[in-house]
Amino acid sequence: MKVAIVHDWLVNYGGAETWVEYMLRLYPDADIYTLVYNKKKMGSHFAKNKIYTSYIQKLPFASRIYTKLLKFMPNAFESFDFSGYDLVLCSSSCCAKGVITPPSVPHIAYIHSPMRYAWDLFFDYRKRSGILTRFFMNRWIPALRQWDFISSQRIDAVVANSNYIARRIKKFWNLDAKVVYCPINTERFFSADVEPEDFYVAFSRLVPYKRIDLAVSACKKLGRRLVVIGAGSEMENLKKLAGNDKNILFAGRAEDSEVRSYLQRCRALIFCAEEDLGLTPLEVQACGRPVIAFGKGGALETVIDGKTGIFFDKQETDSVASSILEFERLDSKGVFKKEKIISHACQFSIEKSMEQFQKIIKETQEKLK
Repeated sequence: MKVAIVHDWLVNYGGAETWVEYMLRLYPDADIYTLVYNKKKMGSHFAKNKIYTSYIQKLPFASRIYTKLLKFMPNAFESFDFSGYDLVLCSSSCCAKGVITPPSVPHIAYIHSPMRYAWDLFFDYRKRSGILTRFFMNRWIPALRQWDFISSQRIDAVVANSNYIARRIKKFWNLDAKVVYCPINTERFFSADVEPEDFYVAFSRLVPYKRIDLAVSACKKLGRRLVVIGAGSEMENLKKLAGNDKNILFAGRAEDSEVRSYLQRCRALIFCAEEDLGLTPLEVQACGRPVIAFGKGGALETVIDGKTGIFFDKQETDSVASSILEFERLDSKGVFKKEKIISHACQFSIEKSMEQFQKIIKETQEKLK
């Protein structure tokens, strides 16, 4: 069986790219189609597969400026020809799910999120953008929303990475999605021999919506040690916010072994974003460490309040600081049990998720026979 996997872009390795690798466990010889591909940054990931890029790849600095070319993405994905394939699987948080497949070729889309900047986060993105960007957003986004809805109607089976995203899919596309959680490799993180130390961790891409600033400001206010792991556009702003506070350490884009060490040794993860699912809280829990999370979005499906972590109500410094103090009160009483936290994380195993996804593929194939 000839299989194609479509992904938005391959320029950095993150949670969405992990899902592509999981799909390749089912179909290791699949061809990969994507908007742009940065071979240097992707390293050995997907090196064994044939990768087809869109015409946007030919533009100068394509893997850097692709986010500015949103208007052209629908056409770029619709230009791919899948007439020679037996199955098309999409991994999409932007336009990848909009590919066109023949009626006889099952098209199954795994949705990390409908486009945030086109729908519920449109006004937030516009508010933080410059005059020129706002002009083009107002001009282009209405047509993009129309295409996004229309293209969603030609998917044969829609799969969401959480119940939170399934609700957004219903809201914006009026489609019922099945839920398959994006899993984690629990064995990669677990270590029975590591004892927690007195520091917190904030781990993600350093971009505005991740709200790492809240973790920094709350720890600075309380005089707590914080290790910030990751890189991104917010790095300099966060360093300015931290000032000369010696309790705040910026580890940058760390190697896997270093990340794992921090997650295993931290007192807890501080997770301030409203995420679609959020793999980092699960990775920390796989280490047996609890999570202090914003109580909205996918975290509500991955963290058990009072058992594997606690929630704070508002994306505000005082709310995060209060939750840190409450966490420390509960932690001093031995509320958070390492074995129970790890057991919870193991429910999000690769084997379980891929078994569920493969079942959906087979059911879809049967319907189209």
